[in-house]
Amino acid sequence: MITLLLHLLRLLPFLCGGHRQLALENLALRQQLAVYKRTMTRPRLRTADRFFWVGLARVWAGWRQPLVIVTPDTVLRWQRHRFREYWTKLSGRPAVGRPPVNAQIKALVTQMAAANPLWGAPRIHGELLKLGIDVAERTVSRLLPKRRTPPSQSWRTFLTNHVRDLVSIDFFTVPTAGLRVLFVLVVLAHDRRRVLHFNVTEHPTAPWTAQQIVDAFPEDSAPSYLLRDRDKIYGPRSDRE
Repeated sequence: MITLLLHLLRLLPFLCGGHRQLALENLALRQQLAVYKRTMTRPRLRTADRFFWVGLARVWAGWRQPLVIVTPDTVLRWQRHRFREYWTKLSGRPAVGRPPVNAQIKALVTQMAAANPLWGAPRIHGELLKLGIDVAERTVSRLLPKRRTPPSQSWRTFLTNHVRDLVSIDFFTVPTAGLRVLFVLVVLAHDRRRVLHFNVTEHPTAPWTAQQIVDAFPEDSAPSYLLRDRDKIYGPRSDRE
């Protein structure tokens, strides 16, 4: 830094005279040479070096031409960083992030949720306000323990577990040589893929279909689950479907 001041004093007459452009360029080159002399491999810039180039960029439009130790974008980044630090300190901006929640409040929310499984974040938030604890409802929701609900049974699992109790019914059509269409009802057991019952009619109705189910499962042999589609031929849909 002392060497740089000596160079500046030497070039002072040129700065005041008619060779201002040449003097500034000479000063920039000398400063970079001083940096190179301080290191053997990679030049290490100090805070004073950064201030020098930031200040030089403000007073000299041709500062990019003699710059060789760093890129011009680096000097501009130094200036932006200095600008951010200045205004951060000036505005007194607090640290980034929300303030931490008191550990006692965390423990109380966890205890209330465990003692009252049906309470949600709004109810617990209201109870905390009654106790004089001022905390946001969103914070309470974030502090609630995650309840893991058991996974629902998939359709494949249901079929695997109840294949012995599953029976399906369905119609298919058969065109005849007399240009008639016959409807064939098939009752199929899924455990062995066995045809338990079938019948043929030309005019299927809901009562006729219901009678076929009765004929297919006499006495107490009715299955636990009967699979069918939503065709009106089976009768009107019930609320349990």
